[in-house]
Amino acid sequence: MADVLQRIACKAVIGNGKGQVLVLREANTYAEGTNVGRWHCPGGRINPGEPFAEGLKREIMEETGLEIAGHQPFYVGEWFPVIKEQQNQIVAIFFACTLPSGVNEDAVRLSEEHDSFRWVTAAEAVDLDLMPPEHDVVATYFKQFV
Repeated sequence: MADVLQRIACKAVIGNGKGQVLVLREANTYAEGTNVGRWHCPGGRINPGEPFAEGLKREIMEETGLEIAGHQPFYVGEWFPVIKEQQNQIVAIFFACTLPSGVNEDAVRLSEEHDSFRWVTAAEAVDLDLMPPEHDVVATYFKQFV
């Protein structure tokens, strides 16, 4: 599998303190869109040499306009998309995060990669078309942190 491009991603499961987490819907304007219309937790690939904590915060700011507090790793997952005709393996570390004190969950400002956001409960997440492995990620988050 030498022709597989391996990448590392950091993703945040952001809780709002009300038993809900933030999910984003991939827009058709996302250049590398392989899951248009599907939901996922914010975050993305880190740059070579970029410390993971900085990459996580950068990705969350780019995608949501939010700062995050705390970032405790709790889940590792992977998926194998084909992006621009190149087979990828994306290994993602998922972090339990919160909003900083005084930040309202309505402060989300989406990037052009996303066209909608929702704060969802564990029960609501079950019915969403989440990208793999995020059904397991969200369920694990609710078991461990809510």
